[in-house]
Amino acid sequence: MTNMLNLSRRTFIVGTGAAGLTIGVLAACSKPAEPDVSGLEANPEVNAWVHIGHDDIVTVRIARSEMGQGTLTGLAQLVAEELECDWDKVVTEYPTPGQNLARERVWGDFSTGGSQGLRGSHQYVREGAAAARIMLIEAAANEWGVPVSDCTVSRGVISHTGSGKKTTYGKVASAAARLAPPLDVELKDPRDWTIIGQPKLRLDTADKLTGAQVYGADLTLDGLLNASIKASPRLGGKVKSFDAAAVESMPGVRKVVQVGDDAVAVVADTWWRANKAVLALPVEWTEGIDYSSAAFESELDDGLTSGDAFLGNKVGDTAAAFSDAAKVIEATYRVPHQNHAPMETMNATAVWTPERCEVWCPTQNGEAALAAAATAADLPIEQCEVYKLHLGGGFGRRGMSDYVIQAVQIAKQMPGTPVKLLWSREEDMQHGFLHPTTKARLRGALDADGNLTALHVRISGQSILAALMPQALRDGADYATFQGLLPSGLDPRVEDQTLKYTFPNLLVDHAMRNPPVRPGFWRGVNANQNAIYLECFMDELAHAAGRDPLEFRLAHLKDSPKSATVLKAVAEKSGWGSNDGKARGLCNFYSFGSYTAACAEVTVDDDGYLKIDRIVAATDPGNAVNPQQIEAQVQGSFVYGLSAMLFGEITFENGEVQERNFDTFNSMRMADMPKVETLVMPSGGFWGGVGEPTIAVAAPAVLNAIYAATGKRMRQLPLKDQSLRDA
Repeated sequence: MTNMLNLSRRTFIVGTGAAGLTIGVLAACSKPAEPDVSGLEANPEVNAWVHIGHDDIVTVRIARSEMGQGTLTGLAQLVAEELECDWDKVVTEYPTPGQNLARERVWGDFSTGGSQGLRGSHQYVREGAAAARIMLIEAAANEWGVPVSDCTVSRGVISHTGSGKKTTYGKVASAAARLAPPLDVELKDPRDWTIIGQPKLRLDTADKLTGAQVYGADLTLDGLLNASIKASPRLGGKVKSFDAAAVESMPGVRKVVQVGDDAVAVVADTWWRANKAVLALPVEWTEGIDYSSAAFESELDDGLTSGDAFLGNKVGDTAAAFSDAAKVIEATYRVPHQNHAPMETMNATAVWTPERCEVWCPTQNGEAALAAAATAADLPIEQCEVYKLHLGGGFGRRGMSDYVIQAVQIAKQMPGTPVKLLWSREEDMQHGFLHPTTKARLRGALDADGNLTALHVRISGQSILAALMPQALRDGADYATFQGLLPSGLDPRVEDQTLKYTFPNLLVDHAMRNPPVRPGFWRGVNANQNAIYLECFMDELAHAAGRDPLEFRLAHLKDSPKSATVLKAVAEKSGWGSNDGKARGLCNFYSFGSYTAACAEVTVDDDGYLKIDRIVAATDPGNAVNPQQIEAQVQGSFVYGLSAMLFGEITFENGEVQERNFDTFNSMRMADMPKVETLVMPSGGFWGGVGEPTIAVAAPAVLNAIYAATGKRMRQLPLKDQSLRDA
């Protein structure tokens, strides 16, 4: 909320209320008009985020981006709850980042990520809706000449208790829009919620089922041309020369252009023709960087034992505890580079003239996309606009705006012509912002009774913040690297990533080793590998101590009853401890403000073939806005996390990405998916994330279950080329 500190209390309540998490609706293919509340317009703006038509349709304006996680519906539920409107009459739309800028950022932050959609905006979304409700009731009371206190509302119908008069929100919306907004509002007690906490059907499902939903790849405009791009396949490579004449006569080709200093593009009447031509275009590249994943392993290994490391968490004296240990357990785990690989590849449509630039694109950060477009267009930001569309997958990748810049650079060379840039799958795979590769060496000290007396977690690998946001480093340290392992009280900004286990002696540190690869925020970010490191090693320690893995974990969760509750729930639901012959594995982790746990059941046949039979998952996000969406998010996140565990790996040779399509960067198929049983366990009193924290627990639970089935520890991911049984 720091970006709102310069606003008055009144502006805060009224102005920031509709900034939802991630939601996307194509409002129009041209710049929407500024709302006018001076007359009886068709869709009166009660305040910045609530529009009510004379037909009683409530339009909720939401600033964040929908990329499949259903936050659009969740945010609309928050608004409808406090507005006391008819849920069946709720629709949504995007405000544009240009409108936000023109109205002094009335909708606040447009960025969508970090599972902040609901938990980062619930307060002002609800306050904004409550303010609108107060104004609507006041308008009705004024019309009737009665005290506001004598009026009630239910499902958008306002009633006067004394006379029995009734009216609807739509009939008083214009009058309400002229009233001064309230300075303070009182939010409903959670015990009185009737829409929040209910499994409402998603508002965007029907259009997706009918094909009416417009994604960036679908967008059409009058006179639209299509562009396909080819960037240097090698890290750091630049365009040296290209022979445009070799493809200019190919069918449909309109123009061959250079894009920045590292790419070329062909513009044609159809994308297929543009792509065929760009693949045939002779290009000579500069040498670039000779980077190899295999060679970088030695740097990661060096970091595991280096004396130079950034401190993330420290309790007691680990060195002394290790010297007194009866037994020391050590293991090294590795997680490779990962690509976001959304099904919809990067794309943006741009129109440029010397006076204005407009862009239509799926983006996780509309304001960043607008800034990027203005810079590329070489125009004042006030003369530019970005219209957001639904994202065909984001996972963090569409928080970057490189593809927006490219689209504008192409359109700038064809003034007045709409040009849609669509990356091929191969371009998308080769030029992503990759989840960093890291290794971790873990050492545990056990006493003679099997008690854990010390734990040291050394992480070696790349820093995301060092590359993307160096200003966010603290004395050189990247605290994003320690997600889920941090101490409480370090910094309010990372309090939602703290370690919930209690250990008598603990050391967590990071040896930063940065390869020349663009890092990116991949769904769940560092919480994913940290959960693997910690939870698989906790399993190793439990077995080394001769103790039950559930009991061993619970012994270290005495100071975190919420963590213990979700862990015990999945254990009980899955049948942990029963003598049914099933191989089970546990995981417990806290990240993005939510408590999560999982228990996996697997079968590994004699040939080493893995079948993940079942995963029971529990999550406590504090408040559960839509349990049905949470269940869907858990299932979807498991597809993502398990695909990475089984198949996901990006490797480099001679500076080039080797995995260029889904034949080499595989994903789980429906037949491979386990049965997922989700326990939604909101304990109330806080707002945790959903889209990212649950992804972290699937892989460790399965890896621990594999050990239960085979007695073999799998410490190097992905599993695709490894034998799950010893020969």
